[in-house]
Amino acid sequence: MTTSPVAGLAGASSSGRPRVVIVGSGFGGLFAAKALRRTPVDVTVIGKTSHHLFQPLLYQVATGILSEGEIAPPTREILRNQENTRVVLGEVTDIDLAARTVTSTILGRSTVHPYDELIVAAGAGQSYFGNDRFAEFAPGMKSIDDALELRGRIFGAFELAELATDPAERDRLLTFVVVGAGPTGVEMAGQIAELAHRTLRRDFRTIDPTQARVILLDAAPQVLPPFGEKLGERARRHLNEIGVEVQLGAMVTDLDANGLEVKDRDGQVRRIRAATKVWAAGVQASPLGRLLAEQSGAEVDRAGRISVQPDLTLPGHPEVHVVGDMANHPDRLPGVAQVAIQGGRYAAEAIQRRIAGREPQKPFHYRDKGNMATISRFSAVADIKKFKFEGFFAWVLWLVVHLMYIVGFKSRVTAVLHWVVSFLGRGRAERVATQQQVYGRLALEALGSEFAVSKTGGPKDVTAPATDLTERRSA
Repeated sequence: MTTSPVAGLAGASSSGRPRVVIVGSGFGGLFAAKALRRTPVDVTVIGKTSHHLFQPLLYQVATGILSEGEIAPPTREILRNQENTRVVLGEVTDIDLAARTVTSTILGRSTVHPYDELIVAAGAGQSYFGNDRFAEFAPGMKSIDDALELRGRIFGAFELAELATDPAERDRLLTFVVVGAGPTGVEMAGQIAELAHRTLRRDFRTIDPTQARVILLDAAPQVLPPFGEKLGERARRHLNEIGVEVQLGAMVTDLDANGLEVKDRDGQVRRIRAATKVWAAGVQASPLGRLLAEQSGAEVDRAGRISVQPDLTLPGHPEVHVVGDMANHPDRLPGVAQVAIQGGRYAAEAIQRRIAGREPQKPFHYRDKGNMATISRFSAVADIKKFKFEGFFAWVLWLVVHLMYIVGFKSRVTAVLHWVVSFLGRGRAERVATQQQVYGRLALEALGSEFAVSKTGGPKDVTAPATDLTERRSA
């Protein structure tokens, strides 16, 4: 794909129908688009990536259970039979509420998209609580790039340990630290422990992978706080049984290539030498939240979420709907996939009612379907309304629920096959890791703005045409 530093304007809908722009191709954006399939509107979905990501299974990509394609099908493929919808690749850099336009940019090419109705579902990224420099040494778990980088770092640590002659260096390479004892951190720590104790135990000759040290850190006093004290304690005990050291009340104060410093409840600061660190603590809403707040007068909380009306719209802008992790709803909703899914569908219904001249819906009400987290193979915890499950039954329940939300029949079939290989046997179907995966992020950050210039290609003196530059042929 060639691009040039020019801007185009997506003109008025040729059909004369209302224009709906959806920012984000995650759960909120995708389900909103699908809900508008039979609505007489023209929908434009603007995605920062070309795929829809099933984020709850990223840790399985990072630990070699699933391939990235199984949890990240192309957005175009998902919506290809939806005739009223087009997909545009680009990062939204500006939203003008007064002019009712959205500007997206990709590799120096900007496009302006007018809208009549806007759904903002840009999600959230990793938060390092003001210590963004930690990201260099401790990748988060928010994207396919993160998962593939971590896969390379995790499997690469065992390979380097096999070559190490210094016992101290070997110990550093075989120490894995996961920061954050929420569902993502618990699942990640559990799978790294399974890798060491089951999958890799017979693959090396110099080292014993079962001697790897897996540490789960959190400043909170318990594991899995949303699940309650009882399930949290059971999860902690099971993690200990499979070889995970759970250290609570431990706050990370510094982090570098060779390890991290931790401050305990008693104020003592200690150092843990570890080559591989995973950051699974904290989220920060998309910067678009602050952009919208400046124009609408809505407040933004510490996590960057914008305060919305009970019907998920912005104050004074009933045509703008904010859903998912970006929205700070009066009911203080959790940052889980179901909130985004239900919010996306609710926003689509609101648009349908307004177009049809029907009365508005009642305020958005989240139907809590519970929380689930796996600890290891055949073991999970589930908190579903008044019922609490653990062990094998909770694990089977987790498999069924997550399989339902994997998009596409092919992805579901291959995911089941890979689960069989990983959970009934010792293998991992996806253990390939490359240098590009491990070091690509840091290399691109070092290049900075030079990367776009060096990779753009194409003519540099193109005059901006009057039509949309991101038609299907080039988007």
